[in-house]
Amino acid sequence: MQRTPSRALILVLGWASLLLASLTAAAPAVTIKDVRLWAGPDATRLVFDLSAPAESNVMTLQNPDRVVIDISGARIDTARAMPEGQGFVKQLRVGPQGKGDLRFVIDLSSPAAPRSFTVAPAASYGHRLVVDLSPLASNTPPVVVKSADDAHGRDVIVAIDAGHGGVDPGSIGKSGTREKNVTLAIARRLKERIDKEPGMRAVLTRDTDHFVEHRERIARARRQKADMFVSVHADSYRDRSVVGSSVYVLSARGASDESARWLADRENAADLIGGVSLDDKDSVLASVLLDLSQGASMSASFDAAQKVMDELDRIGNVTRRGVKSAGFLVLKSPDIPSILVETAFISNPTEESRLGSSRHQQRLAEAIFQGVRGYFYENPPPGTVISQLRSQPRDPTVVASASGAGQ
Repeated sequence: MQRTPSRALILVLGWASLLLASLTAAAPAVTIKDVRLWAGPDATRLVFDLSAPAESNVMTLQNPDRVVIDISGARIDTARAMPEGQGFVKQLRVGPQGKGDLRFVIDLSSPAAPRSFTVAPAASYGHRLVVDLSPLASNTPPVVVKSADDAHGRDVIVAIDAGHGGVDPGSIGKSGTREKNVTLAIARRLKERIDKEPGMRAVLTRDTDHFVEHRERIARARRQKADMFVSVHADSYRDRSVVGSSVYVLSARGASDESARWLADRENAADLIGGVSLDDKDSVLASVLLDLSQGASMSASFDAAQKVMDELDRIGNVTRRGVKSAGFLVLKSPDIPSILVETAFISNPTEESRLGSSRHQQRLAEAIFQGVRGYFYENPPPGTVISQLRSQPRDPTVVASASGAGQ
């Protein structure tokens, strides 16, 4: 015999359904705590400070050009003023959508490509949604600074990348020292030192306090035909007693991931890898050429990193003997030897103080320079001034003068 639910059970189930619906409706939405906007000469960054993680959708619209950002289950104080437009952002508008979503509309001052990603809480910052606006690829033609066919030989070009910048402060020391300021100061000193060396010249991926997206840093180095890429950072760790410098190169896993990305991306495939276009090659040959270029680059990176590590060891502690490897995005150029230098631990009070010292910044810059210089004098690129200098009889007075300059 089929049993019929009692009236009491029906009432209980009904009340439970109503209670569940009430709790669901009353569930706290994600709060937009702040909206920050910063523009550099080449990119604009929009940061949404969130009370909790949130799903989002970003799309572009034309006529007029604008970017739409939908954040699920979000709310914002309607009295909060949106930041004034700058860079690619002409105006920022916000309004509620159905199902409790929040829509931000960015009216663009000129066409731009958006890229969004989320950032987990770190230091004094909570959950963040970051939207970067960069120039469309067609708006940024390559710039060649010097031809390799120069009859007098060309300079070796070193791209120096000051980590972080703009709205991205990097790690922050206990006394308030910001990594982005330290890295820029060291990068400028390193450029000045390299520019004094015959046959060498440096270019900066950023020379002011502005944000540059990671792949754009690599792109700038490639557009300048750089022979090496050096990214300058300051490390941080929860244990404030940890000290020392370290040098990183790209890990094998990071290289494999990047190789797959380049082969899958037609824009990359049409670019030059070690001077050879992959666009007209079949997939097997393209893969082999890329592996050869990347393998040579990684080997050179390791050799250069070891020399920089040895020089840093002369002026202080290193965290551990030996070059380290990681999948840092800025190390992923397949045809430029690339190293990342963690100059010191900004989380350590003593090293934070040293990083703020112009004298110590100069010592770090000199150590990095000597390591890079040593690598190129052992492995001079063909057609460079250094290649010619290395083939000439060695003058001890000139060598001593060059290696001691700037100290």
